[in-house]
Amino acid sequence: MSKVPAITLNNGVTMPQLGYGVWQVPDAQAETAVRTALEAGYRSVDTAAAYGNEAGTGRALASSGIPREELFATTKVWNNHHGYDSTLRAFDTSLAKLGLEQLDLYLIHWPVPSRDLYVDTWRALEKLYADGLTRAIGVCNFQPAHLRRLLDETDIVPAVNQIELHPHFQQAELRAFHAEHNIATEAWSPLGQGRGLLDDPTIATIAGRHGRTPAQIVLRWHLQIGDVAIPKSVTPSRIVENINVFDFELDADDLAALAGMDTGTRLGPDPDTFDMI
Repeated sequence: MSKVPAITLNNGVTMPQLGYGVWQVPDAQAETAVRTALEAGYRSVDTAAAYGNEAGTGRALASSGIPREELFATTKVWNNHHGYDSTLRAFDTSLAKLGLEQLDLYLIHWPVPSRDLYVDTWRALEKLYADGLTRAIGVCNFQPAHLRRLLDETDIVPAVNQIELHPHFQQAELRAFHAEHNIATEAWSPLGQGRGLLDDPTIATIAGRHGRTPAQIVLRWHLQIGDVAIPKSVTPSRIVENINVFDFELDADDLAALAGMDTGTRLGPDPDTFDMI
């Protein structure tokens, strides 16, 4: 049984608050890694067309023995498939690779504003949602201006915006926008990609006080501020470590110390300029 609590999205669909991400996991390795995560208690798995591992992820889901209704599968349309018809075709390809009849969450991976097609792409997601092919739709890496345009020009408010978010990059303005419009915040690179965050002495001090690892402290922070988090690891012990965060709580002093760590340092691309195809 999974011990992960769920959040309720703005359309009533429930989503596990902690999931397993497979960014940079080769397809041949994805099946084993996802199976390990499922055995550890994860029920939400986040992949993308661009990751090249939808097939391996799908094999793990199919062979897990876990009832489909207990699993939450997310994938994303890549930048080269923006546009209404192209997005519909990309969805069909992803669904076939995953071996599923329905997705739980389909996301636009990046807004790519230079192509100016994300509104048409969103309308394709609205069609997929209306047809029951995905239980929820959302976006990734959308800034407030991109979200406002969707709200102004289309019919459905995104259920999720998956963004870079960690203690060194807390995105307060964007998270406030999400809260105002009932959009769930999902954090990618929630542990800062192993680029120094977990070595921070502030986190080390909190970890020592709770008898936890730095990664567990950071994931617990995400959960307590209301984020959905999707940590990625292919190391079985760390996969297990990352889900063992539901039997302790950070106190107000811990949360204040972590809130004070924001440096505004982005590790990934800037959504306003990222246009890789």
